[in-house]
Amino acid sequence: MASPTRIGLAGLAVMGQNLALNIAEKGFPISVYNRTTSKVDETVERAKQEGDLPVYGFHDPESFIHSIQKPRVVIMLVKAGPPVDQTIKTLSAYMEKGDCIIDGGNEWYENTERREKEMSGLGLLYLGMGVSGGEEGARNGPSLMPGGSFEAYKYIEDVLLKVAAQVPDSGPCVTYIGKGGSGNFVKMVHNGIEYGDMQLISEAYDVLKSVGKLSNEELHSVFREWNNGELLSFLIEITADIFGIKDDKGDGYLVDKVLDKTGMKGTGKWTVQQAADLSVAAPTIAASLDSRFLSGLKEERVEASKVFKSGGFDNILTDQVVDKAKLIVNVRQALYASKICSYAQGMNLIRAKSIEKGWDLKLGELARIWKGGCIIRAIFLDRIKKAYDRNPELANLLVDPEFAKEIIDRQSAWRRVVCLAINSGISTPGMSASLAYFDTYRRERVPANLVQAQRDYFGAHTYERVDMDGSFHTEWFKIAKKLKD
Repeated sequence: MASPTRIGLAGLAVMGQNLALNIAEKGFPISVYNRTTSKVDETVERAKQEGDLPVYGFHDPESFIHSIQKPRVVIMLVKAGPPVDQTIKTLSAYMEKGDCIIDGGNEWYENTERREKEMSGLGLLYLGMGVSGGEEGARNGPSLMPGGSFEAYKYIEDVLLKVAAQVPDSGPCVTYIGKGGSGNFVKMVHNGIEYGDMQLISEAYDVLKSVGKLSNEELHSVFREWNNGELLSFLIEITADIFGIKDDKGDGYLVDKVLDKTGMKGTGKWTVQQAADLSVAAPTIAASLDSRFLSGLKEERVEASKVFKSGGFDNILTDQVVDKAKLIVNVRQALYASKICSYAQGMNLIRAKSIEKGWDLKLGELARIWKGGCIIRAIFLDRIKKAYDRNPELANLLVDPEFAKEIIDRQSAWRRVVCLAINSGISTPGMSASLAYFDTYRRERVPANLVQAQRDYFGAHTYERVDMDGSFHTEWFKIAKKLKD
C-alpha cells in the first residue's frame, strides 16, 4: 500500500466486514483493524474473493491509524457500551487534532453526547451514526443516520452518499440528522417502529392461521400478494419468504419448528422508556415489547394452557367458520391502519425529543432515508414523507388528509378483525392498542374528567373546568359525607 487509504474501519464482526467491503467496492480504499487479528485476515481474504477490493488489513492500532489519509476518519462497529470506550481509547492514542471517530453501533444517545464532549477535549471530532439494514444492507447499501459534529459529517459525506442505499427519485438513504446524539436516537426509534411492525405482522399471521386456518402455502401466497400493494415492504417480503421455506431437518415447514420465544437487544425497551419520559403515547410499540416479554415465559404458558383447557378456548377456534377471502382482505386493511398508528407514535416521539433537545429534526427527511436499505423500508414511507412535505408542522400522521381518509376507509375492517380475534381468544395486542390509540385521539371528549375528579377528591390536585378559566378544588369528601348522612 503506497498511498494512504481514504478511511478506516475498526470492529470486523459481520456488519463491520460487510460495511468495509461496501466502502471499498464504491471506490474508497479502506484500512481495517480488529482486536482479534484473525478477523482482519478473513476480511482481506473476502475482499480478494469479492473482486480484488482495496481493503488493507492491520494487526495493530498504531499502523492502522497511520495508514489513513489526514484528517483521518475511522468508523467503529463494536458492541455498544464499554467496548466502545475501550476502542476509542485504543485508537485515539494515535490520532491527531482534527481527526474523526464515527460510532456505527446501536448506542444509547447520551453515551454518544458524552463521548463527543470528551473527544472535543482532545481536539477530535465525533459522530454517532445509526446503521440499518442488517448484514445484507451493510454490504449492498444501508440506511445511515449520522448525528453529532457537522464538520465531521462533511469530511465523510462523499463516502456516505455512495455507500448508502440508493432509491430512484429520492436519492441516497443518508442525511445529516442533527447535533449530539440525534443520529443514535433516530435509529433507536427506527428500531422501536420495527418492533411494532414485526408484532403487527405476527398478529396478522396468527389471525389468518388460527382463525382462518390458512396453510403455510396459502400464507406464502397471501403475503406475496400483499407485497404488491400498499404493504409493499422488506418485512412483508421476508415474511412471504419464511412461509415458503421447508424444514431441512425434518418434515413440513421450518417456521412451525421455530420456538415461539423472541429475543431482543434493548432498543425497543429504550424507545418505550423514552416515550414514557417524554409523555408521548406509544402503545403499539409498548404492546410489541410486552409481547416479547410474554413470549419469553414459554414454560409458564405451557402450564397455563393446561390450567385453562377446561375453559373451552380451543373449541371456539375449532367451531368457527370464516370466509377466508373476506378475512384476508380485512386483515390486510387492519394491518395497514395499525401500521399508520405505529409510525405516528414513532414520529411524535422523535419530534418531542427534537423539541426538548433543540435538534430541529426534519421528519419528512427521516422518512425519505428509511425508504431504502433499512429494515422498515416500505413504499408507505413515501406517503409519510409527502405528508410532512405538505405540512411540516403536522400534529399527528393520523390527521394528514390522505392518511385520515385511508383510516376511515379501513376502520370497519380493522374493528371486525380485532373483534373476531377477541371472540376467538386470539390476542392482537398491537392491533388493539393501535385501534385504542386512534379511537382516543379522534374523540373530542374522553373520560379523563372522572380521573381528574378522583385526583382532586383524594389528593386535592385541583382541576380545570370546561366552562370557565382557572384552577378549582372541591371538598368532595365533605359534600359526599353530607349527602350520605
